[in-house]
Amino acid sequence: MHFSRRALLSLFPAATVLAAAAPGAHAAPPPGATAAGGAAAGGAADRARLLANTLAVFAGTEESNARPEVAAKLAAVEATALTRLAAMDGAGAGEIFRGMPLGNSDPDLARTYQYLCEIALAVRAPGPAPSRVRGDRAVAERVIDALVRLHDTWYGDQSRGYYGNWFTWEIGISTQVGKCLVLLRDEIAAHRPDLPAVYTASMDAYLRNGSDGDVDLDSRFHTGANLADITTNRILQGAVLGDDARIAKAVADQLTVFATVDPYELRHGVTDGFYADGSFIQHASVAYTGSYGKGLLTRVVQTVKILDGTGWSGGGELPGTVRRWVTDGFAPLIHEGWMMEAVKGRGVSRTGTGYADTAAVVEAVVDLCAHVPPGEAEALAGWVKQVHETSPAPLNPAAFVSPVSVARYADVLASSVPARDLTPPAHHAAFNAMDRTVHRRPGWTFALSRTSSRISRYEYMSGENLTPWFQGDGAHHLYLSGQDQSRVYGIDHLTVVDPLRLAGVTAPVEPRRTVPELYGTLWYDNPERGFTASSEAQNTYVYFPRGTEAHSGGARLGAYGTAAMVLGDDAAYAADRAGLLPDDFVTHRGARGTKSWFMFDDEIVVLAAGVGDPAGRPVTTTLDTRIAAPDTEVALTGELRGGAPWEGTGTAPLAWLRWADPAEDTAVGYALLSGPPVTAGLATVTRSRRTVRLTNPDTPVTRQVFTLGVDQRAGGPPVSFAYALVPGATARRLRSYAGGPLTVLANTTRLQAVRHARLGLLAVNTFTPGTHRTAGLAVDGPASVLVRRTPDGATSLAVADPTTERDTVSVTLHGRRLRAVHADPGVRAVPVPGGTRVEVTTRHRYGRSLEATLRP
Repeated sequence: MHFSRRALLSLFPAATVLAAAAPGAHAAPPPGATAAGGAAAGGAADRARLLANTLAVFAGTEESNARPEVAAKLAAVEATALTRLAAMDGAGAGEIFRGMPLGNSDPDLARTYQYLCEIALAVRAPGPAPSRVRGDRAVAERVIDALVRLHDTWYGDQSRGYYGNWFTWEIGISTQVGKCLVLLRDEIAAHRPDLPAVYTASMDAYLRNGSDGDVDLDSRFHTGANLADITTNRILQGAVLGDDARIAKAVADQLTVFATVDPYELRHGVTDGFYADGSFIQHASVAYTGSYGKGLLTRVVQTVKILDGTGWSGGGELPGTVRRWVTDGFAPLIHEGWMMEAVKGRGVSRTGTGYADTAAVVEAVVDLCAHVPPGEAEALAGWVKQVHETSPAPLNPAAFVSPVSVARYADVLASSVPARDLTPPAHHAAFNAMDRTVHRRPGWTFALSRTSSRISRYEYMSGENLTPWFQGDGAHHLYLSGQDQSRVYGIDHLTVVDPLRLAGVTAPVEPRRTVPELYGTLWYDNPERGFTASSEAQNTYVYFPRGTEAHSGGARLGAYGTAAMVLGDDAAYAADRAGLLPDDFVTHRGARGTKSWFMFDDEIVVLAAGVGDPAGRPVTTTLDTRIAAPDTEVALTGELRGGAPWEGTGTAPLAWLRWADPAEDTAVGYALLSGPPVTAGLATVTRSRRTVRLTNPDTPVTRQVFTLGVDQRAGGPPVSFAYALVPGATARRLRSYAGGPLTVLANTTRLQAVRHARLGLLAVNTFTPGTHRTAGLAVDGPASVLVRRTPDGATSLAVADPTTERDTVSVTLHGRRLRAVHADPGVRAVPVPGGTRVEVTTRHRYGRSLEATLRP
């Protein structure tokens, strides 16, 4: 279900939510406010239940921790604590832990708090096995004394603190401190009873992007996953202080993240969160399901568990909303246990991504099963089992946050629920709100990253994702089933592939330097012009610049889809041209081109028109890039357009090419439907993982890199071309495209269209004003259209506005007059001379498809 503003108000006291949600309002809820169901929220019993739930979340229970499946988790907790204690023993001056000097490094300060929390966890976690830490009061007091020393020396003086990353001070440290205060609550009460109040006062003082030491729903820092983190921290603070008003206010603030974002009626100007089409955005414009979205999912499920059985629990609607996030937002983006790169922002450059990312989602889903109706729980459990059975890298439940989750995971795997994906094997997901498209078929998944004036081209930050420049310019990932994706994508792929030659990208050929190389720091520093570490100017022009073209989107008809985008400049270059940026700020002009992707059963057909560079630079368009082990005998075979065989690398007018990796037993075919000669390359590349992220280990990666592309000389005219990506193709199938079911009907900067005869599909993208005609179809203005005619005489139609700016789109079907037997709201069929006009109201649909079924 979509969680609307109205539903939000129905689940919590109206006075509480309105106080939290109204612009500029920060008042605490009235004493004695009641939660859903009429039960009074607050009081000693509710706080005791909340604290017990929190201990269960992080430390487990006697029952869960007695389970043999949880033993590895408890052993890891114990081993980590012993390692941290040894580091405390060897600490030098100005340190709590050896090798982490304090006073200037906010990451070292944050890690110090984390390490103390890891020791506290081992003290508190119950378990049947002997332990050197569990229940040790001396160890607990050692942690408490370290917390006191940290506060007195390095944290409590706010005039000296708040250097480095704002997140450290407003979220990171508070998260660890809050857990420590709960885990060691009894020991703190006996040893330093003033500590919770002292720390909470400081944590409030560090909430500088808030208002009066509390959440500010109008702050760009207090949104989405960040808001969930902050409010969860404040719930725990309220519990240990006995402050019911703080808890109720924090819960009310967190409830706002459950609301589906309506881009036409924003609350507090916030664009961060989940959208109706399953998209998730953080940082106002970054497609981020696989990182911040994952963090939000983890936090809100933890909140559901923490508040369970209390007057603050909010009823049963919240778990249902989260279940929808999983079904529509997360499951389509996970291929056989691998979280797709397209939605991870700067996280793509980290070494522990992909399969590891999915563990957090699985843990949240396992816990969610206990809070949704039985039918929904069974579907979620089936998905968990499907991930377990299809992932080449077995998930390690010891990495879960909660021992209780480990036990529940074991129960799910042992259950009789059949393994079943939440996403059908043949499925098309149009995440147009975040400029992403995912197309699934048995055996493969295609993920496309686009950009627009609404969505960022990439995310760079904090020395992560150093070479991101073209990651949103039509880059794609083609995941083949049965593979270990860490061998073909992930950190190694990002490391060895030239950033100008990412699969699907058109890029001007020119040298580029990373932000640290350009400016000598992790950001562009110019306070006089508004550029500081986390300023809006930094975000807009350095960290995650948006594109400048509005046209990016596509239509979906059942399991088929289109996508389209217009290449252009980014916001930084546009601002530079307008004279808005300092003289030493470096920007780059983009290439030009109009592109379409038509996604069918066996192939993805790509059309490109007007591809070139108005600045006269050379341009390269990479049709695909794949990597293989350095000792693999990769096979490249194909045919020229005249029918002569081709093998190996080089430039030629190919009709088709087949890439095969015998070591992985995988193949991808490329049918070159039209255009200039293409260049196939295969090179062994060695680069350090530190090339893409400053804090990565300086580990060299060697891979064979295959590229297939169209190279244009400097000053050359714009070109057009069409090709099909054919996963798993044989030579015979690739030959069939010469006279097969595909027909490219148009490929210009105005109109791109393909007919698939076998499927009865006509797929069209239009880009300019005016009437566009092809194959008995007339489309008014820019649009994405899919038309399918079936043997029984039915005509199905899907229409979307990829600009998100049009009120209506009209499509005329020439031929017999048709009547609508089914139509989405806002779709109307009108008879006209020579055919039928379908009028589609696209206003406020934000690129979503509207469908109709017509018959004579």
